[in-house]
Amino acid sequence: MKTTALILAGGQGERFWPMSRRNLPKQFLALTNSGRTMIQETVDRILPLVKKEDVFIASSEAYRELIREQLPEIPEENILYEPVPRNTAPCIGWCAGVIRERYGDAVMTVLPSDHLIRQPKLFRNALKSAVRTAEETGGLVTLGIAPSAPETGYGYIRYNSDEETGGGNAFPVKRFVEKPDLETAKEYLLSGEYLWNSGMFVWKVSVVLKAFKELLPEHYTLLEKAGEAKGTTAEKNALHTAFEQMRPISIDYGVMEKAQNAYVIPSSFGWDDVGSWPAVGRYNQGNEQGNVTWGDVVAVDSAHCIVQGGEKLIALVGMEDTIVVDTKDALLVCAKDSVGEIRKVLDELKKKNRTDLL
Repeated sequence: MKTTALILAGGQGERFWPMSRRNLPKQFLALTNSGRTMIQETVDRILPLVKKEDVFIASSEAYRELIREQLPEIPEENILYEPVPRNTAPCIGWCAGVIRERYGDAVMTVLPSDHLIRQPKLFRNALKSAVRTAEETGGLVTLGIAPSAPETGYGYIRYNSDEETGGGNAFPVKRFVEKPDLETAKEYLLSGEYLWNSGMFVWKVSVVLKAFKELLPEHYTLLEKAGEAKGTTAEKNALHTAFEQMRPISIDYGVMEKAQNAYVIPSSFGWDDVGSWPAVGRYNQGNEQGNVTWGDVVAVDSAHCIVQGGEKLIALVGMEDTIVVDTKDALLVCAKDSVGEIRKVLDELKKKNRTDLL
């Protein structure tokens, strides 16, 4: 059975301001020493398993030029622009219909465009297991990350480690759980029954569309109705109308949490969802003082800093655990443990109508 990939690339990533903006979200930024952007690295990782003509990108029309510039190898007809943002479930349901029309049935891998993975070969091995499990079981498969710390910023998956399924190293999912507080996260880590929710999924197109029909019937009906206009002059308007009428909901809430045929493959391949600037420091190799820098940077008596230089020299003296990001029109200086407050800066800019900086 043909294996396809759907890469989700519609997010904005405000926590990487000032590099990330409305017109340049983090998936289009180069945040590693490779010089490749995050979406380019996502495609690079998947191409050994999936032919480029079988890779689909789901994004916003606003990013059309960025996608064409950064991913010229992906066929134009494989780049799907959702008419209205409605979270991941409507987008995935629509794209599954497009793949069904192209290939009939196929295995569909769904991947975020803004994750970093240190060990791509191990990632591909896990994905191969997920594809095999999806084909053999007819289930909805996800990759769960073996937790290394009591992380409160991730959702978790509780699984039944006593019921390995087939030869794919997969286990039945007991339940998906929300981001926990620290004490609960510590309990999850000690129990050995929980994995981090990576947001990566694998299933046959026929299986996920059946799940939509059963678990999100209103979305399924609207998408099927829009599909009836395919190839006609009404196609674009029909799809826009369908998306406008669908309530926003994630694939986790809408499908995975309710499904009775969900499986998880415990995985470890150096995964990071890169939620904020400190993640960039974790991923990239620092110097002896633990500083991770780009550009023209001099650091004196400074340690564990992340510095993204611009066109001028940046000099740090006596700084620790500090983030500095310099762009043409904005400079961020932030303590590592305060990165969650960057959104407050954006709120202030909105109040002052500084849309040029958003």
